[in-house]
Amino acid sequence: MQRRTALKNLSGLLPALALSSSLKAEFLSGAYTGESIAKGPFAPTWESLQQFKTPDWFRNAKFGMWAHWGPQCQAEAGDWYARGMYQEGSGQYKYHLQKYGHPSKFGFKDVINDWKGENWNPEELVTLYKQTGAKYFMAMANHHDNFDLYDSKYHTWNSLKIGPKKDIIGGWAKAAKNAGLPFGVSVHAAHTWSWWETAQRSDKEGQFKGIPYDGKITKADGKGKWWQGLDPQELYAQNHPLSENSLDDNMIHKQWNWGNGVVKPSKAYIESFFNRTVDLINKYNPDMIYFDDTAFPLWPVSDAGLRIAAHLYNKSVKKHGSQQSVITGKILDEMQRKCMVWDIEKGQSNKIEPLPWQTDTCIGEWHYNRSVYDQHRYKSGKAVIQALVDVVSKNGNLMLNIPVRGDGSIDSDERKIVEEIGRWMKVNSEAIYDTRYWKVFGEGPAQENAAPLSAQGFNEGKGKPFTGEDVRFTEKGETLYATVMGWPESGKVKIKSLAENTPYRSQKISRISLLGGNDNLEFERTREGLIVKLPENRPTEFYANVLKIV
Repeated sequence: MQRRTALKNLSGLLPALALSSSLKAEFLSGAYTGESIAKGPFAPTWESLQQFKTPDWFRNAKFGMWAHWGPQCQAEAGDWYARGMYQEGSGQYKYHLQKYGHPSKFGFKDVINDWKGENWNPEELVTLYKQTGAKYFMAMANHHDNFDLYDSKYHTWNSLKIGPKKDIIGGWAKAAKNAGLPFGVSVHAAHTWSWWETAQRSDKEGQFKGIPYDGKITKADGKGKWWQGLDPQELYAQNHPLSENSLDDNMIHKQWNWGNGVVKPSKAYIESFFNRTVDLINKYNPDMIYFDDTAFPLWPVSDAGLRIAAHLYNKSVKKHGSQQSVITGKILDEMQRKCMVWDIEKGQSNKIEPLPWQTDTCIGEWHYNRSVYDQHRYKSGKAVIQALVDVVSKNGNLMLNIPVRGDGSIDSDERKIVEEIGRWMKVNSEAIYDTRYWKVFGEGPAQENAAPLSAQGFNEGKGKPFTGEDVRFTEKGETLYATVMGWPESGKVKIKSLAENTPYRSQKISRISLLGGNDNLEFERTREGLIVKLPENRPTEFYANVLKIV
């Protein structure tokens, strides 16, 4: 019955789909089965999805926090562990040998089984993040390791059946609801197909030379093992030839958008991803989905991402009366940015963007790395706040990941940073929430030396550090906020964009106050700029101080 309903719904959309004749034939022949697309104004085409409008809740929120937590955090050895442990000679491979044994005997499936999340308290963490100033919260639903962190109808390898034996997304979603925060999920599993080709390898030297890793084992190999009855190929998805130059560990980046010699994913793999993601949407009703993909997942070899987007948007229209959901994607062209929110990974735009956007970043590595804590190498609260101010001045939001340990907790250094951000936000968030970008985003030497974006972002920290000469602007109604990114040694701030002959603000300035400090600062407006004398007592830990100008 479900299959017939799905085909009926999709057949009704065919005239608007603008698909190739072969794809239309697949629809009509029943190649697509399982979940159906919710009815509504959005069809799974780029043209139709351009009806998307970024909802006000997202534009007003400005700051979200993210738990990028899954079984790869169990080893506490950093990002992309499930891929790196199969790269002979790499640091993660050597770590895996020492901690777990050889990946022919103890593969990532066994790491998942070892992961219990015994100290996970989603209510406590989400409450902490809300107190810090987050206005929305996101949790990882699956990563490139292909393990679903929710009650997955279409995927046996999920957190209720294996590992923690808990509904991770269900727990996060409940905590976010109790905190009154919009809830998002991040979905990364579209890339498992090529990302995990390292698991098909074997050692080239040493005592295990020539012995294959566990990437191609099958259900039949599980007799007498803890995973008896499970099919590892449902997890690893490696029953296919290697892509071109697969032994080059960097090739995955060149093949991220399903080109440059990557082996194309099978229809079964694509439809499994589609069904799993729609099932996720239907069960947990997220307000937001973050896709770790160029545009939509599996584009351009499949329309699966387009179908998922149409489904989410239509469900939102049905629930709210208008489209209130958000999807983010990376490396978008001008047309694609009209269909979703552009996400920049670990980087910032260097100008005001005409459409709302988001940067996602992290205080450490995406997956927890114990060495970052041991060596006290986390990004400072100061760096996070300055990035937030810069992003918001350019019409963006900031999504911040706090890496979660394998046991489900955060460490003491992370907690201190989160609390520091919270202290700043308590005093200065008036210049962040519900604001809009001004006529110029700012001024100062940092922007004059800003690094360009690279691929999906990655220009973070490559420019000149912020100083007391760097200023960023936001506005709310008739009020202008000028955030000074450092404390000038002279005790005076000079803002060139607000000189008496400026084209940006001709109206008289009647009053300037410092959030968290003096309510009535001395100032002078000259041809060179607006000169403001700061008080001797410095608020909010000496950085990113906000002038409120009316």
